[in-house]
Amino acid sequence: MHSFARSYRPLIMGRRGAVGANHPLAAQAGLEALRAGGNAFDATVAVATTLFAVEPHMSGLGGDAFYHVHLAGGGGAKVYNGTGPAPASAEPEQFADGIAVRGPHSVSVPGALAALHAMHTAHGRLPWARLFDAAIGYARDGFAVTHAYRQFAGDSLAVLTPHPLSRAAFLAGADTPPPIAGLIRQPALAHTLEEIAADGAETFYRGRLARRLAAAMRDAGVPITEADLAACTAELQSPIGISYRGFEVTQTPPNSTGFTFLQMLRTVERFDLARLDPVQRIHVMVEAKKLAFLDRERYGTDPRHGEVPIEHLLSDAHADESAARIDKRHAAELPIAEPEQVGDTTYFCVVDESGNAVSAIQSLNSLFGSGVTAGDTGILLNNRMAYWHLAQGHANRLAPGKRVRHTMNAPIVLNGGKLWGVLGTPGADNQVQVNLQVLTAMLDLGADPQQAVEAPRWTSIQQGQGANWPHEGDGRLTIEPGFGADVLTGLEALGHRLDRVGPLEGPCSVQAIQVAENGVRIAGSDPRRDGWAAAW
Repeated sequence: MHSFARSYRPLIMGRRGAVGANHPLAAQAGLEALRAGGNAFDATVAVATTLFAVEPHMSGLGGDAFYHVHLAGGGGAKVYNGTGPAPASAEPEQFADGIAVRGPHSVSVPGALAALHAMHTAHGRLPWARLFDAAIGYARDGFAVTHAYRQFAGDSLAVLTPHPLSRAAFLAGADTPPPIAGLIRQPALAHTLEEIAADGAETFYRGRLARRLAAAMRDAGVPITEADLAACTAELQSPIGISYRGFEVTQTPPNSTGFTFLQMLRTVERFDLARLDPVQRIHVMVEAKKLAFLDRERYGTDPRHGEVPIEHLLSDAHADESAARIDKRHAAELPIAEPEQVGDTTYFCVVDESGNAVSAIQSLNSLFGSGVTAGDTGILLNNRMAYWHLAQGHANRLAPGKRVRHTMNAPIVLNGGKLWGVLGTPGADNQVQVNLQVLTAMLDLGADPQQAVEAPRWTSIQQGQGANWPHEGDGRLTIEPGFGADVLTGLEALGHRLDRVGPLEGPCSVQAIQVAENGVRIAGSDPRRDGWAAAW
C-alpha cells in the first residue's frame, strides 16, 4: 500500500447505486433515474441525453458512442457500438488535399443514438420517454455556463463564429465566450429531443426527423444523405479482455482501440510496479504505451474491413517481447511511422443496486465537433472524418461505409467474475494511457477511486501520433508537478523531454466507481473539468 495525498474531494459512497459523469447535472439525472426505480441502463439514457444538452462541446446527438454493459447475476457482458460509418459517397480520391478537420466535410454519420436506444430496448426498465425529461428541460430552459465551458467556448471561437446557428446556441449570439452563470438555451434541440423521446431512435435514422436532418445537412454542405442515416444501425459486440494481477479487465473491441490499454496492462504486469521507485514506474508505463501505440497504428481498423489480430496482440508472447524491449536506462524514440490533435469526448459510468453496470463513452471528436449545426434540428455535428488515413494500404484508410478507428474505449473490471469497478475518461489519444495510470494506482498501489483520479498524471505523445489530420506529435511527455521535482529530474535524466504543466492541468477527466467487498459503491470524479459523482 502506497501513501497518497489526501484528495481534494470526498469519496462518494452508497449501497444502492452510483453515477460518475462529466457534468453535475448529468450525474444528478442518472441518480434520479436510479432512485425512481430504474436500473443502470435507464440511468445511462438519462445521463447520456442530459450530456447531449449540457455538454455540447464534448458529445451530442450528432456524435458517436460505445456503451459497455455488465449484466448482474451472471448475465454476461455486451458492447453496444454506436460509431457511425463514413458516408457512402466518401472516397479517398475526393480528398487530394486531405480531409478537413472542421466544417461540413469533416462530418461522418452519427451513431450514438442507435446504440443508446438498442441498449435500453434490451435492458431498460423505465419508459424511454421519461428518461429524456432532464435533457429536454436543460435544452429548453438553459444550463448555466461553468468555468470549463467558458474556457472551451473561448478556445473554439474560430470554430463556432463562422456558423450562425452554432454561434447563436453556444456563444449566446456573441463573439466572445459567454459569462459564468450565463444561460445556454437550445430550443431547437429541445424540440428534437421531444421528438426522439416520443418516437425513439427510428425517427432519427428512418423517420420524419431523419428527413429533416438530411435536408439540413444537405443545405449546410454535409455529404450525408437519408440513405446514409437509414443504413446506420448499432452493432452488438462481445468485449475483449485479459487477466491482470488476477483481475479480469474487459474492453470495447475494434473499431475501438481499447486493445492498446489491455496491451499496456499485459506489458507492465511483467514489472513489479508497487516496488519500483516513481521514476522507474512512470518510465516503464510510458515505454509500454509507446510500443502499444505502434501496434495501434499498424492494426487499428474496422474489423469488417480488415483483420485485427487481437489474440496475438494480447498474448503472453507479445507481452514478453514488449517488456523485453523496454530499456530501463533510457527513453526510446518510437515515432509513428505512418503519421497520424487532441479530441474531446465525455465519459460516464453507472452501477445500480443489482450490480448491473455501464461504462459509457460519447464523442463529437474535437471541441464542438465540426462547428456545424444541422438547421432547425439543433443538432451539432461531429468531425470524426478527421480521423481517417488516406494512404493506400493503411489499416485505417477511408472507405465508404467503413467505421473509422476510434480512440474511445470503456473498460470494466471484474474480480472472480463479479463486478469490481468501472472507469474511463475522455481525451482522445490520452484516454488509454490515463486509464492505465488510474487502474494501476488502484490495483497495484492501493489507491481509492478519488485518490486515483486526483493523482498527478502524465501523457506521452509520439511524433506522428495525433489522431486528427495533420497527424501531429512532438515526442514530449506532458506531466503535472505533483510527482515532485526529483521525479521530474529523474525522468529527464532517462531522456524524457518534459512538457511541465500546472497542478491538475493535465488532460482527461476520469470517472471511476469501485464496488467494495460489502457491496458499497465507491465513486471518484476528476476535478480537472466539471466531473461529479453521486450515490445513494
